[in-house]
Formats: sequence, structure tokens, C-alpha cells
Amino acid sequence: MPKTGIILFAWFRGSFLSIWKESSLYCRSRIDADANRETDEGMTGFVRMALLQDAEKITALINSAFRPAEGFFLDADRIGLESVRGFFQKGKFLLVERDGVVAACVYVELRGERAYLGLLAVDPARQHCGFGSLLMDAAEENCRRVGCRFMDIQVVNLREDLFGFYRRRGYVEMGTHPFPTDVETKLPCHFIEMSKPLAA
Repeated sequence: MPKTGIILFAWFRGSFLSIWKESSLYCRSRIDADANRETDEGMTGFVRMALLQDAEKITALINSAFRPAEGFFLDADRIGLESVRGFFQKGKFLLVERDGVVAACVYVELRGERAYLGLLAVDPARQHCGFGSLLMDAAEENCRRVGCRFMDIQVVNLREDLFGFYRRRGYVEMGTHPFPTDVETKLPCHFIEMSKPLAA
């Protein structure tokens, strides 16, 4: 693996500024002193900020991760390529790379003193290895460092497998939000809004 540079993330007018040290596509999460981080299963991955040219890989990853988990209530893909490209106009994706392959992603968007996190997805072949927690840590730390006080997420109420994970990370239920009416589902569902204080 080549020597990695460091990207220090900052937000300016609603978007990340990338401050590069040594030209590199890889970034080091500020929560780790090492260029890579060992996960629960002894695997390592590099966290970097996604580029627009990663949009196709991100789309494929999200759909491959969500399809088996949400197939019991949703037939359609979770997201389309144009939607992913649109998210780059409002926020940023963070990626975990493992052996040159995008293994996990998460979307982060600043909304004043709050930040929104969504579309956390891990390659099904690499789940339960700690990559989801690695991305959550990186996203929360970067938002904390630029002054965000809260991180908000939305979880489909039918995804009961996810609530324990987020509660252990300090997220608590705050309310509900309707599921998009233009998306046909096999079961009635809605979003549960959860939030976590980002204490300094």
C-alpha cells in the first residue's frame, strides 16, 4: 500500500474543504494515529472522502447491501445513480477501502449545528468486520471537529436489527417521519428519527 496523505476535513458554506498534505487520494481519520485501522476481525481499511467518479461504485454498494436486508418490504433498488450524484451537491460520502475495493460507505450532510448521516452500507461479504463502526466514528469525529452539536439519522421502523447498533452508539429515538409516498412497499412503514449529541 502506498504512503498515504492526510486530509483534514473542514466544512465551508455547507460542503467539505479538503486540505491535502502530500498528494494522495487517501485520508486518515482524525480518530486514529495510524494510516490504517484494524477492525474487530483483524481486517484493515482506509477511510477516504469519495469523489464524484466513485458514484457508480457507491450506488452498486448501497444497493447490494440494502437489497438482502430490505427485500422483505421493498422490491426496488435503494438508490439510483443520479440520486447518488445529487447527494454530492449537498454533502459528502466517506468510504472505506479494503485491498483497493470500496468496502463500505456513508453519507454526511451539514445542516447548521446539526449533521445528518445516512446510507451507511457495507459490502455483504465484509459485514460484521467493524467497517460500519469505523465509518460512524470517522463521520462523527469530523462533524464534531467543525462544531456540529448533534448527529441525526433515520431508520426504517421495520429494520429492527439496526436499533440496537445505533442505541449502543448513543442514538435515541426522537420522533417519526413518513416514508416517501412515491416508493411502493410491501408492508406499511415509516422512518424513526434518532439523534446523538456530539459532545466535544
